[in-house]
Amino acid sequence: MIVHWHRRDLRASDNRGLARALATGEPVVPLFVLDPTVLEHASPIRVACLLEALDDLRTWYRDRGSDLLVARGEASAVVPAVAATYDAGTVVWNEDYSGLARERDRAVRAALEDGGIAVDTVHDAIHHEPGSITPNQGDHYAVFSYFWKKWRDRDKREPVDAPDAGDLADVTGDPIPSLAALGFDEPDATPQTVTTTAARERVAAFCSGPIYRYADDRDYPAAGGTSRLSPHLKWGTIGPRELYAATERAARRAEATDDRESVRAFQRQLAWREFYAHVLAFNPAIVTENFDGYEHEIEWRDDPDELEAWKAGETGYPIVDAGMRQLRTTGWMHNRVRMLVASFLTKDLLLDWRVGYDWFRRLLADHDTANDVGGWQWASSTGTDAQPYFRVFNPMKQGREYDPDAEYIRTHVPELADASADEIHGWHDLEPEQRERAAPGYPAPIVDHAERRERAIELFERARGESSE
Repeated sequence: MIVHWHRRDLRASDNRGLARALATGEPVVPLFVLDPTVLEHASPIRVACLLEALDDLRTWYRDRGSDLLVARGEASAVVPAVAATYDAGTVVWNEDYSGLARERDRAVRAALEDGGIAVDTVHDAIHHEPGSITPNQGDHYAVFSYFWKKWRDRDKREPVDAPDAGDLADVTGDPIPSLAALGFDEPDATPQTVTTTAARERVAAFCSGPIYRYADDRDYPAAGGTSRLSPHLKWGTIGPRELYAATERAARRAEATDDRESVRAFQRQLAWREFYAHVLAFNPAIVTENFDGYEHEIEWRDDPDELEAWKAGETGYPIVDAGMRQLRTTGWMHNRVRMLVASFLTKDLLLDWRVGYDWFRRLLADHDTANDVGGWQWASSTGTDAQPYFRVFNPMKQGREYDPDAEYIRTHVPELADASADEIHGWHDLEPEQRERAAPGYPAPIVDHAERRERAIELFERARGESSE
């Protein structure tokens, strides 16, 4: 027999590691390990999504006379034990790129090899593995536009088939533990369904129409113009090749050049995910350290009250608060708004991007280390290809431009339901009595954007050694 160790590839179709195991001709034993070292870094909403995806995958295997073995314990002990139980000569898994995952995998590999069991690893989560798209000098690109030009022109592999029933081992697993059994409370938010069926339904719906408007709609949070596929890409309930093939079919169906360009705009976002995966693979320390080194340490402020106001969506900046409340209630946030709230934390509140990253890691159902670290460091002007430190998002202007009717804001900030769009977007300029009349339950702005913008620029100039002082 041969073991396929599922991790962030919770699907049977378009799974290159599983296909590699099938190619041996040996019956495949599917395995997932609930590793306490990994779960230490998890959160209720992500574990809830994980358990839902596991249950769905287990059903798929059981419908074909097999089962998904779900075991608890340190992977370096569990994986060799399962391999020994089923007399498996090889364990196959798909690569992951975070420092935590690679540390775990090194320990598992060492334990397996000590027991005389072979290891076979496959690149599956992204189209082009780290080290395959490089500049003339160096191991990875630090500027996305150069990476994108090569990524878009590289051939993409075709999706691989799911196993047939006869390819799978006749095994029976124990019940999947509950959230409570794993030590987690029920999440406050209700995330979207994370299963392969749900992912395929979402891909089909998106590629049947919204993808042709994506370039125009994607920045408007009330438009519903994004794919909402990020939780599925996080957990691997859809394969990257299957998704890309669906977008290519959509491009061939496009009736106008603008439609095809809109498909390309979506594919560009897929490339951003891979760009950040490459960066993380070669720079694992960026989870806690600035990618862009500064001559001096950035003098981040420490203000618990302002941080709590940001977390609660009580800053008095409507578009920021709408995003933070959407995060708390749904476990997801629109990407344009993610940039805005990250900019607000780091440039208006002058708080360390790492505290914002930690909050997102706790509440996002789609938290992906590479993507989230990349996004936070971009917004805070410390990362690869980052927003220049002197360009600071104006939350009022952004709200007026991307939510002109305040539809998104009113959805998530009900205190503003009766305020006009002009009052909402001009909230910072209203007199106290005007605010009281428009929305008595909504706070005044906690900081002055213009003043904090100047302080942010000074802060970064000092860190870069550019201050005139």
